[in-house]
Amino acid sequence: MSRPLHRGVSGGGRFSGNSLDICNNDSQMKDKAEKQDVEKSYSSSDHTYISFRFPFRFLFQDNSSSKHNISENGFASEPFSTGTLRSRHKLTLLLLKFSFVVIVILALIGSFWWTISITTSSRGHIFHGYRRLQEQLVSDLWDIGEFSLGSARLKELEFCSQEYENYVPCFNVSENLALGFSEGEEHDRHCGHGSRQNCLVLAPVNYKIPLRWPTGRDVIWVGNVKITAQEVLSSGSFTKRMMMLEEEQISFRSASLMFDGVEDYSHQIAEMIGLRNESNFIQAGVRTILDIGCGYGSFGAHLFSKQLLTMCIANYEASGSQVQLTLERGLPAMIGSFTSKQLPYPSLSFDMLHCARCGIDWDKKDGILLIEVDRVLRPGGYFVWTSPLTNVHGSLRNKENQKRWNFVRNFAESLCWDMLSQQDETVVWKKTSKRNCYVSRKPGSSPSVCSKDHDVESPYYRPLQACIGGTKSRRWIPIEERATWPSRAKLNSNELAIYGLHSEDFAEDTQNWNSAVRNYWSLLSPLIFSDHPKRPGDEDPSPPYNMLRNVLDMNAHFGGFNSALLEAGKSVWVMNVVPTSGPNYLPLILDRGFVGVLHDWCEAFPTYPRTYDIVHAEGLLSLETGQKRRCTMLDLFSEIDRLLRPEGWVILRESTSLIESARALTARLKWDARVIEVESNGDEKLLICQKPFFKGQAN
Repeated sequence: MSRPLHRGVSGGGRFSGNSLDICNNDSQMKDKAEKQDVEKSYSSSDHTYISFRFPFRFLFQDNSSSKHNISENGFASEPFSTGTLRSRHKLTLLLLKFSFVVIVILALIGSFWWTISITTSSRGHIFHGYRRLQEQLVSDLWDIGEFSLGSARLKELEFCSQEYENYVPCFNVSENLALGFSEGEEHDRHCGHGSRQNCLVLAPVNYKIPLRWPTGRDVIWVGNVKITAQEVLSSGSFTKRMMMLEEEQISFRSASLMFDGVEDYSHQIAEMIGLRNESNFIQAGVRTILDIGCGYGSFGAHLFSKQLLTMCIANYEASGSQVQLTLERGLPAMIGSFTSKQLPYPSLSFDMLHCARCGIDWDKKDGILLIEVDRVLRPGGYFVWTSPLTNVHGSLRNKENQKRWNFVRNFAESLCWDMLSQQDETVVWKKTSKRNCYVSRKPGSSPSVCSKDHDVESPYYRPLQACIGGTKSRRWIPIEERATWPSRAKLNSNELAIYGLHSEDFAEDTQNWNSAVRNYWSLLSPLIFSDHPKRPGDEDPSPPYNMLRNVLDMNAHFGGFNSALLEAGKSVWVMNVVPTSGPNYLPLILDRGFVGVLHDWCEAFPTYPRTYDIVHAEGLLSLETGQKRRCTMLDLFSEIDRLLRPEGWVILRESTSLIESARALTARLKWDARVIEVESNGDEKLLICQKPFFKGQAN
């Protein structure tokens, strides 16, 4: 890196390997000075008016100062008659009209001739460049809109009111209740026209930058989340255990150094599966876990050290949110509801589903919630349920509980699940690895297998289905037959063929992302936006490996960005988002052992404000401009600002025209932004931004 960028200085740079060269455009000052001289020389209002009516006025003498035929030097000038002046004006108008008609005719003839020539000889070239022309047109229209609306359009966005500090669009429980939603559907996601608010969400008045990983996994700032003292004091179970530290911090460490409930619980589950301990989950084919109603993420935090990746989902909560606290700890989480809609994950996505007192009544709605569990569970995967209802000794004393438990047990059997073990309040089932199990059931057994029309591999918040899905998928591969982690991330040729990909293309994509991540990391040095220039000869220090933790990839493609970060040894997790407007490679991403979700970026992402340390998008703007747009670029950028933590980073890689349009918006969002050229591809540029740290004010 040759020289750092400085806060508040507009400019650009060149992105080549690990170097960053800054270009200064001195010609802009010269152009500005020349423009001022020109404007000064034409300051007269009369001159401006006449010049507008007669563009070629400079060809004729100006006689406005010779009212009495007296020139400026005191001598009499040659008199002109009124008729002569009128004749000259008429002649000028006729010449202008004639010239205009000739120009129009020539333009039409030239356009017609050009159209015929390119239609007959260059049709292939036209279609080849159509995408680039389309992007340029969108960019030009955006710029025209900016100029036509004037300064009002370029005004910086206002800050949201304090009530938006922890607001999540599409999850307004009180509004949903008023609309008539009930029986748990009020917690579902409902995105209406009034869900989007283009304002900047302020951090709470006591907000502090989160502690770096792994310290931040166990200790968070209480001012960064919305939680009451009563909610802290009432947290007692192993998945919801926390304690106050000096009134400013919350600790999730065990209260006793000799006993850790999560560790013992994880060990118990491993033994029930038939493993020595939780360290052997990887060897059993387990890599990704969906934790339903995860508490505060303690189960996933413990398993992360065993190279297991746990995604937490829970309902939206206005205070004491499981999802918000889990994300603040630097662990994967998102808002999701097991009520009336399918989760935005493909079929056969997770190796294990876990529910420890998650508050879901699995015996309700004729078992349709268990069918959804079966849909997202891979063949040979495990469903772990911990609940007082599963305690045999307790249930025997209560006939209603015994009835509910019998329904769940029998329904699991009809789903071709094998109950491996039952200890205390915990039960472990294993999903069948054989498709013919469903055929071998008794005739008329329910639930039935979904027909081809109803078996959608990647639903997007579709109503829950009462049939067994995923059985016809080419991805039906038992977890025992898959490569174990980390080899799973490198799919073989047979697995790639399922998605229509070749090994060479996949290897090239991997190599490109490994190179890109090395370059990104050098650009994310704090010196880029430092207020103090680097001394000549000083080397730029490498950013720490743990400077980032929560990463959002808005257009994940094959998950190459995620893979490259792990290859580089960065201590991050990545939420891989696949836009609904583009090709769906989410099944491939999940099969690689990563986590991700489908999402429509014209809607709010299901998470709380200040969630991610870095937001990355490659090709997202190009993808969205090719669709029938239901939202603006400003809508997208204001949503990014909501998701981003203070002092967080944004990296966009796009075509030059779209980057320039995006760069104009960053000023409205108060972001520090730099445009970096990509030498390997002259048609693309990087836009690297950092969100400032703004806090709300104390009342």
